[in-house]
Amino acid sequence: MGTLERRFGLTAAGTSARTEVLAGATTFLTLSYILLVQPAIMGLAGIPPATAYFATCVGSAFACLAMGLLANLPIALAPAMGHNVFFSLTACAPVAAGGLGLTWQQGLAAVFLSGSLFVALAAVRFRERVVDAIPDDLKHAIAAGIGLLIALVGLEWGGLVRDHPVTLVRLGDLAAPTSLLALFGLALTTVLLAARVRAALLLGITATVGAGMAVGLVPVPDAIVSTDVGADLVLDDLDFAGLLGSERVFEVLFVLFFLDLFDTVGTLVGVSARAGLMKDGKLPRVGRALLSDASGTVVGASLGTSTITSYVESAAGVAAGGRTGLTSIVVAALFLVALPLAPLARVVGEAVVVDGLELRPALAPALIVVGASMARSVSRIDWEDAGVAIPCFLTMVVMPLSFSITDGIAFGFVGLSLVALLTRRRLGVLFHVLALAFVARFVFFT
Repeated sequence: MGTLERRFGLTAAGTSARTEVLAGATTFLTLSYILLVQPAIMGLAGIPPATAYFATCVGSAFACLAMGLLANLPIALAPAMGHNVFFSLTACAPVAAGGLGLTWQQGLAAVFLSGSLFVALAAVRFRERVVDAIPDDLKHAIAAGIGLLIALVGLEWGGLVRDHPVTLVRLGDLAAPTSLLALFGLALTTVLLAARVRAALLLGITATVGAGMAVGLVPVPDAIVSTDVGADLVLDDLDFAGLLGSERVFEVLFVLFFLDLFDTVGTLVGVSARAGLMKDGKLPRVGRALLSDASGTVVGASLGTSTITSYVESAAGVAAGGRTGLTSIVVAALFLVALPLAPLARVVGEAVVVDGLELRPALAPALIVVGASMARSVSRIDWEDAGVAIPCFLTMVVMPLSFSITDGIAFGFVGLSLVALLTRRRLGVLFHVLALAFVARFVFFT
């Protein structure tokens, strides 16, 4: 106890070892749905689910451990929702399907390089400077747009919506077993969230999986726990040469870099403010916190998963009393404890083929709920200012309609830049340079 006191300053932070352990367990239960969702999403890009599961557990544990020891903050980290969708459904999707056409090996190389760049820039506060150059309204619009895209994926995975030759999208067959299972999971998860139940997402997924197994829509695993943790290092498989030889290399690196740029900063500030850790409006040891996030991304990419970043679900642990890095270290330990549960993750993410479509009804409710949670950022946009509202609106709707996070961000940047130039509004030079880069993308790479 004396060692913990000296290392984390528990008394000065107004907490205790017991409180920190409970807070860490609370945070882990709240975000542990990613263990079931991430392998399925990475599988769309071709990464074996067992590899993605191992990478998620170990990469997240490494990042949480770094956050606890380096920054002494109660912030948990894991593969980011939105980033994983961009990785599998845009960066590594075929060009014919509207993607960038990278292989998963090239995609992981891009994640590795973006994380490495952040490690190199962590000491000069580059991330904070660029984040400051982007209007808050656009940040909220991007978050909401990603939420809408994730929700659309969930609706598709549940069979609740499907394609139409004239209107492009229509309501699915709600009487189909897959749709009924997805609706059951969505209703249950919504009720659990409304009742403020801890781990509502995890409990919702678990109940939906159980119901799916009962009706034969989800396969029953041979075992729940396996001593074979599925370690399969992929560092040697990262295709840096293929990535650098692709005409899309700058585009994918830019988007990965940009998404992680303000994602972690926003979460760190929000959760730390909730915990009362801010001093004079600034977060102590923010450089170390950003270094933890960047190094976690590098390790995660080396193992086989997408960008690792700080999780807003850390607020649940803060609400439970977490105030120091010991909370993060508890989360790291629980990620490692979860390693033997890989067989369950594999069956949860297995697709059900209906009319030629690959559906994942057991995971659909989680994606819809996460999408709804991200979309609430829309309330923080200034809708009374048309010069702000319309570019932000385009950002939000273009993402799901084009099935591209990149295109949505581009519309927002270019739109706001044009409005600012034509109406003499003040935006930083850096913002206009970034907007010009998106214009070049549309001219030369579409």
